[in-house]
Amino acid sequence: MLCDADIATRLTEHLFDPEKLKQRGWLTGRALGRGEAWFLNYRGHDWVLRHFRRGGQVGRFVVDCYLGWSLERSRSWAEWRLLAELRRLGLPVPRPVAAAVQRGWGYYRAELLTERIPETLSLAARLTDEAQSEEFWRALGACLRRFHDQGVWHADLNANNILIDSRSRIYLIDFDRGKIRAPGGWARQNLQRLQRSLLKIRAASTDFHFDDADWQRLLQGYASSC
Repeated sequence: MLCDADIATRLTEHLFDPEKLKQRGWLTGRALGRGEAWFLNYRGHDWVLRHFRRGGQVGRFVVDCYLGWSLERSRSWAEWRLLAELRRLGLPVPRPVAAAVQRGWGYYRAELLTERIPETLSLAARLTDEAQSEEFWRALGACLRRFHDQGVWHADLNANNILIDSRSRIYLIDFDRGKIRAPGGWARQNLQRLQRSLLKIRAASTDFHFDDADWQRLLQGYASSC
């Protein structure tokens, strides 16, 4: 287990087991997705537990096992360290709490605990509720530019991995496979991935408030932050 030194003495292995969390009354909710997530309250702390699950074609046959022996190269340890670095850089991401790895013969399973950001909705949920202002879209573009200027590549930048709180502050979550990279065309591809995500949701819903003008405002905010 890799954890924040400030909370190391308070951690227990039960925090990585959803059934144990439920039995002890610590479980407060659950979110479904490729990487399952559970919300918990432990000694007054609101945290998110994510169990790493494989996606794509491989995920149809191997649900949650990853090849490898190295703890440092494990998905959860790598994401914990990246989140810690992003917070050091002052970027809006969840605080990493702990990363756990269960090792077998040449494979492992992984979990990650992060602080839960209070009173947030995903960008997808927010756009389902109502249209957003021009200022919001420009602010979102400026936020993404902050990450890119620091070389931060998000492997799955989509409308569900962007959170907005009650004060319209923007956060990025789920940095599985994320990296800090040298400048390059990946930044443009990152934005295109987000655009495809928004267009896909819009195509499947009649109540999704996103149009081409919104995207242009995002790009304006991105460009004005250079």
